[in-house]
Amino acid sequence: MAFMTLEGSFEPTVIFFGLTNSPATFQAMMNELLQDLINTGKVAVFIDDVIIGTESKEGHDELVAEVIKRLEENDLYVKLEKYKWKVREVGFLGVVIGEDGIKMEEEKVNGVLD
Repeated sequence: MAFMTLEGSFEPTVIFFGLTNSPATFQAMMNELLQDLINTGKVAVFIDDVIIGTESKEGHDELVAEVIKRLEENDLYVKLEKYKWKVREVGFLGVVIGEDGIKMEEEKVNGVLD
């Protein structure tokens, strides 16, 4: 996403959340970068949340490495301390995804019951 100014073209290195379509533009960019991996059903992306799920350990590390490589090639960075690695269950967009399928987060269930 580049902006034209009196001084020429300006390409920001961060998203300006005050701009109307920044999240939608970022989502479109992520979809384009990871399209073939998303199509395999092993990668899902929602804005800056990426989840990688494989049925076995085989190939998982290589898939993670490929996602990180593509992000780095496009000047996007991963804060390793913010991520969970090789877990059997993970919260993603308000639900818990695990070996038993998808379920609501416990606190959301409690909120409805109370």
